[in-house]
Formats: sequence, structure tokens, C-alpha cells
Amino acid sequence: MRRRSVERRKAEPTIALINVVFLLLVFFLIAGQLSPPMDQDIKLASVKDLTSTQAPDALVIDQDGALSYQGVPITPEAYWDEHPQSKLADDEEVPQSKRLRLVPDRRVPAVTLLGVANELRKLGARDIWIVTQRGLDDEG
Repeated sequence: MRRRSVERRKAEPTIALINVVFLLLVFFLIAGQLSPPMDQDIKLASVKDLTSTQAPDALVIDQDGALSYQGVPITPEAYWDEHPQSKLADDEEVPQSKRLRLVPDRRVPAVTLLGVANELRKLGARDIWIVTQRGLDDEG
């Protein structure tokens, strides 16, 4: 007597998929409730109308690529001679007071900005920060 082999159907993985989707749903429901909404009576401070001032130790690059320091035209070499930030050892961390800050005009070409930064690097600048404006609103 020969038994007939009964073909078993392989179970489809839909149950596992449903479990994963359910767990994700529960996770997002809980995560959305962890931080309470901000009180509607609170009005956040705005700096939209605040006039900005230039950092006193910043090197300014105008739209033509000319450099100035505290309103006086200057070359990278002359600036570096007056402010030698390279007096640190190679393994020493650059303190915030010795960081070179560049304030480029919005219209200065990127090639010009990179050229000035590379020139300052060749002179020995190790920590160059480019100062920009951060805005929340789209204002041209």
C-alpha cells in the first residue's frame, strides 16, 4: 500500500508583515505623544528686525574680492603679519579667540572666496570660519 503524499502549501509571510506594520503603527502613535505640544499662549522671540553687526576681528571680502579689516583695505599677507594665528604647535587645538573669520559678501564668487581661503591657508591659517547669515524665512 502506497501512501499518497499530501502536498503541503508553504505558508505565506503575510502574518509576519502584518506584525511588523502593527508594531510600527504602535511605535509612531507612542512617539507622537511623548512630547506635549507647546502652550498656545507662548510667543517665541523673533530676530527678524535685529540689525546685525560685523564681528570686530573678522576679515571682510566684498563683492569684487577686495579684503578689508575693520573698514581698512588690507592684503592677506598684511592681515597675517598683524594677526599671526600660526603661532600654535601643529598638534595644539586652535582656541576660539584665534580662529580666522571670513565675512564674504553674498555676491562674491565662490572661486574668489576659495582663492582667498587658500591664500590664507598657505600663509599658515589652520582654522578658517566663514561667517554667514542664517534665516528662517525665504527673503531673496
